[in-house]
Amino acid sequence: MNYKTIMMVLGLSLTSASLCFSQAKQSGNYLSEYVEAKTWSIDANRNSKYSDWKKFETRLIDNFNDFKPVDKITFNKYGSDLSLKFKSTGFFRIEKINNRWWIIDPDGYAGTNVSINSVSRGTSDRNKTAFEKYFNNSNDEWAQETHQKIIDLGFNSIGSWSDYESFINHNKVAKKPVSYCIILNFMAAYTRERGGSYKELGNTGHKKGLIYAFDPEFPAFCKKLAKKIDEFKKDPNLFGYFTDNEIPFSTTNLEEYLKISNQNDPNYLAAKNWLTEKGITEKELTPELKNEFMALAAEKYYSAVHHAIKSVDANHLILGTRLYRSEKNSPEFMKVAGKYSDIISINYYGAWTPSKERMQQWGDWAGKPFMITEFYTKGVDTGFPNLSGAGWQVRNQEDRGKAYQNFCLGLLESKNCVGWHWFKYQDNDPDNKKATGSNTDSNKGIVDNDYQFYTPLSNKMKQLNMNRYRLISYFDSLNK
Repeated sequence: MNYKTIMMVLGLSLTSASLCFSQAKQSGNYLSEYVEAKTWSIDANRNSKYSDWKKFETRLIDNFNDFKPVDKITFNKYGSDLSLKFKSTGFFRIEKINNRWWIIDPDGYAGTNVSINSVSRGTSDRNKTAFEKYFNNSNDEWAQETHQKIIDLGFNSIGSWSDYESFINHNKVAKKPVSYCIILNFMAAYTRERGGSYKELGNTGHKKGLIYAFDPEFPAFCKKLAKKIDEFKKDPNLFGYFTDNEIPFSTTNLEEYLKISNQNDPNYLAAKNWLTEKGITEKELTPELKNEFMALAAEKYYSAVHHAIKSVDANHLILGTRLYRSEKNSPEFMKVAGKYSDIISINYYGAWTPSKERMQQWGDWAGKPFMITEFYTKGVDTGFPNLSGAGWQVRNQEDRGKAYQNFCLGLLESKNCVGWHWFKYQDNDPDNKKATGSNTDSNKGIVDNDYQFYTPLSNKMKQLNMNRYRLISYFDSLNK
């Protein structure tokens, strides 16, 4: 029951109702609520910190005046829209139809990729005890039950760092498969082999932000690594490949190359020769020139990984590097990323509601669709410190669900967005001393450490996920 209906039942006008709903505001065709949240930031010592509580305008499906959500919707087996049928190729692909980007599934139906990251068994002592209790210590039982729950909640995919092997096996007998993604980690693996990598915030760090894209050995390394994907090239349930995670492309790349002490290093030489060709010195660099060089480094990286993948597997989508810095706001960089990626993957933090302007620019600059491959909100009602990771903090699980709906409604409005990946499946366990630095103590999961779902969150997720194609039609009708 939405806000207007409630007012009619109570016999109240919208004017008098404003006295009852101090946290709500009528805004055109919907009623905005306000959710209290804390914003995340990082200090000079790279420690997480949060702001004071602040109220953020929040849209919910139930508060639209002219859109009525439904409880039961039938998708096709890939979670796509049964009303939109196009050419089938047997694999996932992308197509722009009536100015909106879509993912076309192996059977030719249009849809979106709605996914959960890190769908895998927990490794802490508490996780292991719960796994034995609820799944009889059986990976098959866990995969079967989790597979069905993912579909029941309106998701159709598992994202990065998931136990895709277990789902591949279950897909063989399931009526509705769950698609999966694979991270190949080209540059991360190359940097470890070359030397200079380290662990940072759960990632493979690159010393001083260096990306050794100009190494003449890098393309051959990529081709060698890509041989391992041969076994996946005929699987219709594979959604696509991420080439790396959060590679530090930056406008400082040129300056970092110039600081390399070995003046025979190919990356130092690339930077030095580029300046010479431009006829300028380092002191004469402008923001535009720094962006231009970053795009050149991107060209070297993306062309190498693209050709390596396509030399083995021409069937599946290339999903990019899960951008996380200001590189995604550079037209020059995004043009290169779009040249070699089918979908631009973006880890999007710091925005309660996605920026309409920025989402339009991403599509325009890249000439390709994008999907959000990390976002989440943490609840303080779990008692966790919630210091690791970049997500927002809210009061409780209900507000986590509201944050999900508000954020995803913004994504559905964008004709350049083809999906999103929530981070992540299971909460961090604060008692797990072996966890990576960014995953130590936070309520990020849709399940707790005992594999129990946060129902207020999952109910809100399900409502939006199940209505996503109807919402796309609704938003597109408003923007005709």
